[in-house]
Amino acid sequence: MALLISGAAFGQKKYPNSLSNEHIKIAWQGAANGTFPIAVLQVKKDGKWIDGPKPSGEYTLLYSPTKPSPEPTESFEKTTGGKFPEETYTYQREQWKESINDVSLNKAGQAIHFMPGKMLIKSDAIEFSRETEVASITSNWQLDPKNQTDVLVKMTIRAKVKGFFSMATPTLGTVAKEQLAWTSVPGYFQGNALQKNFALAYTYGHGVPDRPVIYRERCASTLSPLVTTKNGVTLSVIPEPGLARDPWKKDKITQTDWHIGLSHMNRKGQLAPTIYYPVLGEEKSELNAGEEFTFSFRYSIIAGDWFQAIKHAANDIYQFDETLALRKSKQSLTDRIEKMHLYLTDPKTSLWNIEEFKGKQIGAQSYLGGVVGSQKDAMKNSDYGAMWMLAHATNDPELTNKVLPPAENFKLVQQQTDEGFFKGSVEGQYYLAKKKKFVEEWGEVVEPMALTYYVMLDIGNMLLFEPDNQELKTRLKYGADRLLSWQKSDGSWAVAYDRKSEKETFKDIKDVRPTFYGMIVAYRILKDDKYLKAAQKGADWFIKNAVETGSFLGVCGDARYAPDFATGQSAQALLDLYDLTKNKKYQDAAVTCAKIYTTSIYTHPIANHTPKTVNGVAREDWEISQTGLSFEHGGIFGSATRHGPIQLASHAGMFIRMYKLTGEQIFADMARSAAIGRDAFVDSKTSVASYYWNAMNRGAGPYPHHAWWQIGWITDYLLSEAVLRSNGKISFPRGFVTPKVGPHQTYGFEPGNVFGDKAKLVIKAGLATPDNAAIECITAQSTSKNSIYIILMNNSSSATDFALKIDESKIGDSKKISAMKWLEDNQPAKIDQITIAPFSQKTIEISF
Repeated sequence: MALLISGAAFGQKKYPNSLSNEHIKIAWQGAANGTFPIAVLQVKKDGKWIDGPKPSGEYTLLYSPTKPSPEPTESFEKTTGGKFPEETYTYQREQWKESINDVSLNKAGQAIHFMPGKMLIKSDAIEFSRETEVASITSNWQLDPKNQTDVLVKMTIRAKVKGFFSMATPTLGTVAKEQLAWTSVPGYFQGNALQKNFALAYTYGHGVPDRPVIYRERCASTLSPLVTTKNGVTLSVIPEPGLARDPWKKDKITQTDWHIGLSHMNRKGQLAPTIYYPVLGEEKSELNAGEEFTFSFRYSIIAGDWFQAIKHAANDIYQFDETLALRKSKQSLTDRIEKMHLYLTDPKTSLWNIEEFKGKQIGAQSYLGGVVGSQKDAMKNSDYGAMWMLAHATNDPELTNKVLPPAENFKLVQQQTDEGFFKGSVEGQYYLAKKKKFVEEWGEVVEPMALTYYVMLDIGNMLLFEPDNQELKTRLKYGADRLLSWQKSDGSWAVAYDRKSEKETFKDIKDVRPTFYGMIVAYRILKDDKYLKAAQKGADWFIKNAVETGSFLGVCGDARYAPDFATGQSAQALLDLYDLTKNKKYQDAAVTCAKIYTTSIYTHPIANHTPKTVNGVAREDWEISQTGLSFEHGGIFGSATRHGPIQLASHAGMFIRMYKLTGEQIFADMARSAAIGRDAFVDSKTSVASYYWNAMNRGAGPYPHHAWWQIGWITDYLLSEAVLRSNGKISFPRGFVTPKVGPHQTYGFEPGNVFGDKAKLVIKAGLATPDNAAIECITAQSTSKNSIYIILMNNSSSATDFALKIDESKIGDSKKISAMKWLEDNQPAKIDQITIAPFSQKTIEISF
């Protein structure tokens, strides 16, 4: 049964129809002019109905008789004046240009605003319709029986004239800026206040854009624009799965296709999460008279915060939590570490170089990416903690004698020791062999953050292994005192100083990065309270200016510091500060920061078994899926706009720690999804994963030093899982985070604890070999008895059966095994048939 109603027929009659259940209530009221605006928008919170955003119900159709121009018609300036971005940022020019054309700025076409004129009441839905001069529009609304907070909407637009069309999702409700608690287009920005300077808001998310810009799905991590009100109601709009672009639709990359637009505002500039389909001028937007398109989406109205809304979109709609079950590894992560060890001890494959500089033999790997002034002669080391860890865990003379000494020399000559404004800082991240000089990534600047990274963290991690190295200690103090002298009275630091003038530069942006972490390193190593006080002062400023506002800055100079993995690193920095102070505000801020970083992880499209072809190789969709992978940097300026996410999952260990701390399952799911079953991106010859998603399995490519980072994050992830799965009965001390790709930390400098026994982390390739790639195998050697511990970890969502092969000859000194037992139940260990439950582990003690 259906009943057709016009607005005029009801006149002033109150609430002719509504959609409501135990959680949400939407009511339309017929107006005298024959339309149906929304009169009530409520959600139940703590047993009481409360108002959500201000009810609206207005529709917006965009129409253009011709295809909109891709050329920009506006330019923008920095807060300090001058064109944005500067001409030197070559990587960003094209991305900025396409981000400020009229379609992106939501100025293109004619905006036709209207309320529906007819209502058709059905048994399980309400249908609205309206005729305009250019198109007929109908929309079908119904409650979602599976998700009680959601309303499902299907829209049909039928063209009356030829042209280009884009339909916006109707404005369910609007939020006044005074009532704004949080708003986000995940992957692009988040924040709690509008920002008048467009460049600052649009590029960095330092404040919310005050214009109704339309974002592409290519960097939208979770397809759920949202707005949260100060009374605790979050409204989000979520497109039906399959509506957005597939980044590799069939047999080639389609990352930059633009199917849907996302915004935190409607065309009128009111805060109201909005989706546009199709995008004006893009695929499917051109119609002839009589042609039509349909699309579906949902509104979600919850009595909860933005994080709850993100989880709902990711898990309940886009099945992120279910697709982890698809992931099957062909090679274990521990096997990859062993193979990368071989890659890194071969100077040819690892592109290892030895150069003479200032009387020292310095060693580093070739860096063939973009560096100002490079003639393909740039050199760089990445993860010093992983270098020292692998050398100590393997006791390999190829590392201890041939790699570590020249790498340490590289670090020593990298630091400026002459008296003056820059004493203690770094000359630059990269060494140019032909010019025999250190340079920064992009321009002649010196960053306090770079001092934290390339002096405090690198030297700090080395000192964990070499605590009596007085030269390194002296250098650490140089860096600590310089960083302390540069700290401003409010606790912050400058983004950078000009190398020549020594004046502060990049004054249009704040250093909302974990620069304060350098002071944590100084305190842990040098034991001076002044450094801890400085760390707290810096962190307090950071919490107020970054965590509470959602404003972050990145560490990649070539991207003009667009927000990146430093956001995830900030969460670990705050956790480490909590460990030192036990002040819960740092732990709370760390959790918030980590939650924000979940919006740097793709949760769409839904991974599945669809067959695809990648560079001539048959793959299933899940093998190359972006879901679970993080950005280098997203947003307008980010590398993810074209290259997609990265395989370097530095955040995985931190997310496992966050899961242990909070119980939020999404942290564990994201960590495991990034780590497991990524074989399609691993070079079979070297076991090194590609960096960018679009590189697929081309290995390290121009970034051979990335193998160290991969060893670092994998170790951090696995040992964090060991702590979690053993409920703390297995643990190893964590060092400092690494420059600069995220929050993974260093291990192996001190013995850990394995079921009450002190044991040191060791890597003995071939000692214990599972016959199933889902099983990870971590090895530790007791410091007090003749025992080796084998920690067997099932990295699968299914119970896994396997056999374990033990090679007695790998123990050393012709020792023989006398007994093997399971530590969990103290029973003899039979290794020919072992079963481990999903995401669980078992530990064998081998006595000899």
